[in-house]
Amino acid sequence: MKAAIITGASVGIGRETAALFLADGYRVFNLSRRECPLQGVENLACDLASDESVRDTLATLQRELAAAGEIALVHNASQMLKDSCDACDSDSLRAVMETNVVAINSLNQGLLPLMKTGSSIVYVGSTLSEKAVSASFSYVISKHAQLGMMRATCQDLMGKGIHTALVCPGFTDTEMLRTHIGTDPEVEGLIAGMNSFNRLVQPVEIAELIQWVHGHPVINGAVLHGNLGQKES
Repeated sequence: MKAAIITGASVGIGRETAALFLADGYRVFNLSRRECPLQGVENLACDLASDESVRDTLATLQRELAAAGEIALVHNASQMLKDSCDACDSDSLRAVMETNVVAINSLNQGLLPLMKTGSSIVYVGSTLSEKAVSASFSYVISKHAQLGMMRATCQDLMGKGIHTALVCPGFTDTEMLRTHIGTDPEVEGLIAGMNSFNRLVQPVEIAELIQWVHGHPVINGAVLHGNLGQKES
């Protein structure tokens, strides 16, 4: 049995990724507070900000996947706030890190013992894993942390047949982006104009990259950019 475990597979990139793995014969699990509407996806209600919820979810996965072969573990879910270095209290920063970093570590720790040769851990980062913009303070910190986690994971898993990579989407037409920038066509045009093709990246384009990463261990430890060629500021 091949399995794909995807956080935040209810919408956007996560849902498109779930659809691709389903079509390829994988047993697909969505770890999210919301259900994925795709038929065949197994929804496990999970609040990534809650240690208890993550532990309960891991217990279920450990039972269900005891006899699994290769596993694709896709860390897709993220929390994004509008904040800045002078207006982000430590509790807010801690909450973002719980979802975007600590939960990833907990899932890795709980699932690595089940992962056989051919498995992968795919981190869905961001352009902001390697650069920064204003008004995204805690998100930028967490995405930089994911880059370090991916590289450290690669080194620690040497020789175990499990590969990892960080997929960094550019401005992608997702619910998260719309929450951050709104739906004003003028604003969308300005954002879209920041890449070579003058459009937003589509979620399925990132999903296809994630699926490709899982099947190609040659990219172990790599950072892959899916941003249509962003203009340098």
